[in-house]
Amino acid sequence: MRLFLWGALALSGVCAIGGWLLFATLNQSAKATSIPPDHPRQLVDFVLTDRTGRTVTRAELAGKILVVDFLFTSCSLTCPAVNRQMAEIQRLTTGQADVRLVSLTVDPRSDTVPVLAEYGQRFGADTNRWLLLTGEKKVLHELIAKSFLAQDADDPFNYMPGNFSHTERIALVDAGGQVQAYFDGLRDDAAQAVVAEIARLKK
Repeated sequence: MRLFLWGALALSGVCAIGGWLLFATLNQSAKATSIPPDHPRQLVDFVLTDRTGRTVTRAELAGKILVVDFLFTSCSLTCPAVNRQMAEIQRLTTGQADVRLVSLTVDPRSDTVPVLAEYGQRFGADTNRWLLLTGEKKVLHELIAKSFLAQDADDPFNYMPGNFSHTERIALVDAGGQVQAYFDGLRDDAAQAVVAEIARLKK
């Protein structure tokens, strides 16, 4: 009986190690890929406020490649994970003056200028390169709906303010204001995939 138990334990250990190796191999081979827009999307005009209290307009970002994500600071799961990827993108694009990072809140009532200022510090956001924007709810929601994300008001499980779908995605906008692609911001390799696509756009 003792020999049987030892054999079963050994077999379980081998299976566990094999399963882990298989998972690791599959996870490494499945690299993050870009997701095309649901339809052609162009960044529309806007007037919003940065976490520094400064007014930011669409015109200020003309000619820049933009990396855009969507957040609400009370989100404790997906938003921190996505913004860790944004922080890595900021690091990987150091010295690229034509690249800006933009975070748009979907909950401007709660995400005031002081709240976003504290949130930006949490992720080491450079005030010159990574804009965290708030403003009027109507302006923000129209901007996000027209330029980036679909809304699904009929989804009973959508807890996101504005009923936006796929808020975990990071959007890449070219220098002409056209949304080129989205990336799953919950993937560990999202930042590298975004930066690789930026390099491709510049070519």
